Amino acid sequence: MAVLLCAVTSAVEAQTPKPKVPVAQPFGKVDQADLELKSCDFEKDANAEVLQETGDVYFGVDIMSITEEVHKRVKIFNTNGNNEADIKIDFYSGDHLEYITGIQAETINLTDGKVEITKLDKKLIYTKMLDKEYSEITFTMPNVKPGSIIEYKYNWNASSFTDMPDLYFQEKIPVRYCEYTTRIPDVFYFRPISNLSQALDKYVKNSEGKSLIEDGQTYPFTEEVETKGMSNVHSLPDEPYMSSFTDNVQSLRFQLVSIRPIGGFQKNYSDTWAKVGGHLSDDEDFGGQLKRKLNGEEAIIAKAKAFTSNNEKIAYIFNQVRDAMKWNGSDRWYTNDGTYRAWENKTGNSTEINIILYHLLKQSGVEAYPMVVSTREHGKVNPFYTSLAQFNRTVVYIPIDTANRYVLDATGKYNVYNETPQELLNSTGLYIDKSNNKYDIIHIQREAPVRLAVMVNAEIKANGKVEGSAQISNTSYNRMNVVEKYKKDGEKKYIDYLCKGDNNLKISSIKFDNMEIDTLPLTQNINFSLDLPATDENYIYLTPNIFTPIEANPFLSENRITDVDFVYRRSYSMNGLFKVPAGYKVDAKPQNISMTMPDKSFSFRRIVVEQDGQIMIRYNVAYNVPEYSKEFYPDFYQFFKKMTEMMNEQIVLKKS
Repeated sequence: MAVLLCAVTSAVEAQTPKPKVPVAQPFGKVDQADLELKSCDFEKDANAEVLQETGDVYFGVDIMSITEEVHKRVKIFNTNGNNEADIKIDFYSGDHLEYITGIQAETINLTDGKVEITKLDKKLIYTKMLDKEYSEITFTMPNVKPGSIIEYKYNWNASSFTDMPDLYFQEKIPVRYCEYTTRIPDVFYFRPISNLSQALDKYVKNSEGKSLIEDGQTYPFTEEVETKGMSNVHSLPDEPYMSSFTDNVQSLRFQLVSIRPIGGFQKNYSDTWAKVGGHLSDDEDFGGQLKRKLNGEEAIIAKAKAFTSNNEKIAYIFNQVRDAMKWNGSDRWYTNDGTYRAWENKTGNSTEINIILYHLLKQSGVEAYPMVVSTREHGKVNPFYTSLAQFNRTVVYIPIDTANRYVLDATGKYNVYNETPQELLNSTGLYIDKSNNKYDIIHIQREAPVRLAVMVNAEIKANGKVEGSAQISNTSYNRMNVVEKYKKDGEKKYIDYLCKGDNNLKISSIKFDNMEIDTLPLTQNINFSLDLPATDENYIYLTPNIFTPIEANPFLSENRITDVDFVYRRSYSMNGLFKVPAGYKVDAKPQNISMTMPDKSFSFRRIVVEQDGQIMIRYNVAYNVPEYSKEFYPDFYQFFKKMTEMMNEQIVLKKS
């Protein structure tokens, strides 16, 4: 049995904390001022605020395990903040790798000037298995109301020295103070992977001499102790066109790079993607499922082999699996029940469904590989952080030629075989070629812009009404989104969606072409009428921007916290032909204009022509990049503000 002896402290490196940095308080000790606090000092409209969160991370006596002592205290300002009282703690319970101990929780209220403490009944702490690898502890804090302070603490324990916890300094509510201390033996070198944009308000570093005694032998080592504190951290806002919370939250992760055994030589421990891929291949819940036979597979494989082209085989098998299987909503990189049982029950997690797809494709002679990926909500994969935890789904990767490839995901009922699902774009996948012992990462993106074209042909009536037809052509993700929305919501709700809450716009009929043909653009043929409410006996005012996706500007804030993420490049075109009523002439019309961002990332062009009693107008908008840095947001903001104004500029007709 190993015993750890504390010894001497040595050098100290410190940055003097700012005077206003709060001091973390122990559990149960609360200031009167916090009980009387009515709002967050630096984010006045917050419904709740983290008063403090601390974490103390240290290794066990044998330096083979890790514990984090977590303490969190939250102030509830109003009833909209009450959901902060519902606590969930997820952990990896497979093989008892992680487990939670020492939960204590209480709610503190100020009632008639007296402090009232309500302890959480431990019988109301529930543990449930999410699947065979993950579990979740849940409890709801008692006696919570506006003005309450809730606090809880627990120990998160990991039985592996490689499993350093991620440290989060930011949340969806403001954080007054957050402090983490890590105590790492110099036996291990962990590379910090920082996603911090705000400066630390507290940083203290020191080292302590320690000894490990094992079998009568004494092994000295040094424990490196670092404390990092950050105060007044604004909540992470939900901004238009932002990537996931995980991508943007201020956090610190650790990757084990090397180990220097006490009395031994340093060994490189850093995983490579090849090692991660090899681990997947050997895992029973992943590699062990790839060749597993499925009931009735012979008929599907025989029919697929009868097709002459690979594309026909791929399309057939993809549609068979997509239509037969129901996704249970669970995303994991591993199978839970296994592919055989999932196929029998016709339901499974995303990896079970897509390994079934891979297996059938492979047996049909298609060169295909399973590939682990991360969905948009789960967060983008950092290719320099070789951790399997970054992935949460398996899909199928098919290289077509040096320039083209398919990424197939049969979990979505409206996915198609030749379009990478948009929730996987702009991230990284790791594909597994087990037979050749090859494992490599690829960047998943769409190069070509996704196009949408609108054509309007209408007549302006003297009574201030517009009547006409419109044709909307959708490709790629636009097509998939329209098909899904129409089939899920039905025609009436879809028409309401097209009208965007404009009571003056009426759609009398809508007809679709190529709804069931994935490889062709989806065309919507619309008959409509539009009342022009500003019309009087002398003037008619028309905004010709009808049925385009650019009407209201989503970027209203002059400041931006996160990068803008459109997911893919976009191209919009709108052509309108409007007949002027007899007895009217054009009094004012939009001018021809062309705008381009200095870096060519976005462009807008408008052409207006008046001829033979008709007005022809054309808009062309190009998003030439899928993502745009927040550093250049001021230019971006001005461009979108101006472009939206130009899109909505009116044509004015005057009675002759």
